[in-house]
Amino acid sequence: MNQYERIRFLHEQDHLSVREIARMLHIARDTVSKYCKGETIPSQRKPGSGRKTVINSEINEFINACLEEDRQENLRKQKHTAKRIHDRVEEDLGIIIAESTIRKFVAEKREKIKESFIPLVYDPGEAVQIDWGSAKVYLQEERIDINFFCMRECSSDAPFCMAFIRQNQESFLEGIQSGLEFIGGSPRRIIFDNAKVGVKEGFGHYAVAQDRYAALAAHYAFKTVFCNPGEGHEKSLVEDLVGYARNNYMVPLPHVDSIKELNGILRKKCEQYISQHRVAHKEFSVAQMLEAARKCFIPLPPYRFDTSLTQNIQVDDFSLVRFDYNRYSVPFRLTGKYVTVKGTGLEVQIWYQSNQIAVYDRCFKRNNKYFRLEHYIELLERKPRSVWNAMPVRDTVPPALFRLLQTLEEPKQVLFILHAYLADKDKVMSILDRCRSYDEAHLELELPSPGKVDVQNEVKVSMPELVRYDVLLGRRAI
Repeated sequence: MNQYERIRFLHEQDHLSVREIARMLHIARDTVSKYCKGETIPSQRKPGSGRKTVINSEINEFINACLEEDRQENLRKQKHTAKRIHDRVEEDLGIIIAESTIRKFVAEKREKIKESFIPLVYDPGEAVQIDWGSAKVYLQEERIDINFFCMRECSSDAPFCMAFIRQNQESFLEGIQSGLEFIGGSPRRIIFDNAKVGVKEGFGHYAVAQDRYAALAAHYAFKTVFCNPGEGHEKSLVEDLVGYARNNYMVPLPHVDSIKELNGILRKKCEQYISQHRVAHKEFSVAQMLEAARKCFIPLPPYRFDTSLTQNIQVDDFSLVRFDYNRYSVPFRLTGKYVTVKGTGLEVQIWYQSNQIAVYDRCFKRNNKYFRLEHYIELLERKPRSVWNAMPVRDTVPPALFRLLQTLEEPKQVLFILHAYLADKDKVMSILDRCRSYDEAHLELELPSPGKVDVQNEVKVSMPELVRYDVLLGRRAI
C-alpha cells in the first residue's frame, strides 16, 4: 500500500511518466501503469479473477446428496467426511479429481451461518418449562453427584429447584407436583425435552407421553409439550435456570446431612429470588408477575396425585421387604403378609391396611439392609439368646452401647437396656458418656439382677363354690 501511495502521488502530483516511476521505484512498468490508471488497488481483486472451480453439476449434485443423507440420519459421529466424499466421487462417478478441490468445496457447503432466534413472550399462567441438572454436594461429608429438578414459570421467570439422587420417573413426577404447589397453580402447558422419564416413544411434536406423566397431566389439567431434539433454545428459560442454580445455589458446595436439608436450602433460595429479583428487560418484579400469573393458573385439585412407584410385596421370614434391590424391615408380626410399598424420589413408605408402618430414606445403592430395632424387640424377648448376634441390634445401636451389651452375661439385662434405649435414646447415651467404666453404667442404668423376678402385686386366688354346679344340674334347691 505504501508503494501504491507513492505511485499515485508521483503520477498525479509530480506528473512523472510510467517509465520514470518504474525506474525510480524499481517496479515493473505494467504494475505502475495499472496503478496510475486508478482502476484497482492492491488489497482488492477484480470480480472473476483467481482460479476457476472444476466442480461440475454432476459432482455438485452428488455432494449435495451425501450431505442431505447425513442430515436425515442425524448422527454426529457417523457422517461423510470430505475425504470419504472424494473417495466416493472417484468410486461411484468414476471422476478423477484432486482431494483438495473436494475439501474446499465441501467446507463451503458446510459453512455454518450463526443461528438467530425469535424473542418470545408468554401470557401470565400460560406455560412453565422444566429440565434436569446435575451438581456435586457433600452428603454426610461424602462428596456425591445429585440431580436437581428445575421449573420456571415463563411469564415471571419465577424459579423452583428440588434435589434428588436419581432421575427416575417417581422423582420426575414428584418434582413437577412440588413445583406446581410452590408456584401456586397449574399452567396450561408444560414444556419439556424428550427424556425417557416423560416420553414413551417418538420425539418433539410426535412424542407420546409416558402413561404416568399423561395421568399427572390429566389430573392437573395441563398440556404436555415436547421440544424438538437438539433444540435447547425452545426451553431456554429453564436451561438458564439450571446453570444459574448450580453456580449460585450450590457454590460453595453445600455440606448437608440429608437431601431433605438440601431441598430446604434450595427452596429458601428460590423464595429469595422471587421476593428480591427484577428481570432487567421487564417492567415489574418477579414477585409481581408471579402474583399476576397465579390469578390465571388452573386451580390445583383437592386430591394430591400419588407420584410414587407402588408395589405389593410379601414380607420375608426375616421381617424384611425387598424394594429396588434393597431390604427394609417391618414389624415381625407381618411376616408372610403382603404390604404396600411406595417409593418416592426421596423416601420408601411401607403401608399395611391403610396404616403407615415405616418410612425410610430411599437408598439407591444395592444389596443393603435397613432395620428398625422396635420392629424386633418383642421377637428378641421370645428368642433372648440371639441378642448378641442379632443384626437388627448390631446395625441400629451406637458402637459404645453395643460394647456395653457385650459385657453383659444375661439376655434379660441386654433386653432391659434395649427397652431403655428405645424409650429415651438421649438419656441412655448420656449415661454412657458420663460414666468412667461400664460397671458404673450398669449401676446407673439400674439393671435387674439375674434370675430375680419382680412381683408388683400379690395374686389372690379364691376357692371355687362347687355347690353352684349342683344347682345347675337340679340336684339341690337354692
